[in-house]
Amino acid sequence: MTTKTAMGLAPVGRETVQDRVYSELRRALIGGLFEPGQVLTIRTLADALMTSTMPVREALGRLITEQALEALPNRTVRVPPITLDRLDDLLRARILIEGEAIRLAVPRMTAAELIAAEEIMREWQELRLGGNPQTVDREVALNHAFHFVLYNACGSAILIPMIESLWLQSGPCTRAAIFAFSDAGRHDADSHHIAILNALKARDAAAAQAALCADISRPFAVLRDKLGRKEAAE
Repeated sequence: MTTKTAMGLAPVGRETVQDRVYSELRRALIGGLFEPGQVLTIRTLADALMTSTMPVREALGRLITEQALEALPNRTVRVPPITLDRLDDLLRARILIEGEAIRLAVPRMTAAELIAAEEIMREWQELRLGGNPQTVDREVALNHAFHFVLYNACGSAILIPMIESLWLQSGPCTRAAIFAFSDAGRHDADSHHIAILNALKARDAAAAQAALCADISRPFAVLRDKLGRKEAAE
């Protein structure tokens, strides 16, 4: 098994290595490649990325500042564990900030941006209909792309970095929710994305916000239910 397969990380080249290490770790967090509570070491990450420890250390420092990771003793870091309080806090922040972003985006969305969102949606639906568990990474990437086509249309240079930070922090939770759906024998539906697109086409900001809220809330609700049952049993 190669290092890339073992860690789920792609090796980076020598050029602009610091930014590329940060971007790759950021992609992994947003995609949920690291599990909640997982401890990461600088050396292990450097080996997986095929680079030296210095750019990894600097990238981890940036991600700790963004609250995507937690610093631990002995030069290790940890993906924040999932707790009920953390889930509620993340959900509340995402609904407030992403809801405002899509409200601002509704009158600004161009025909080209709507077409781009629809094309992403079509590919996502095709993968989901295939039912192949090996496509989860691509599905997660498409979901991210779909949402950020919408958010980038909001016209706010302030909101976008805030949303990116929230996605960094909630990526491991989202991934865990996907498997919670699987464990419960349930399937994630595309109805909320369709409702978002329909509201955008109708220039209905309230409907777009409502559909987005439902889309964000559903995986959090499933994970919260699973976590609550686990805590009650302990």
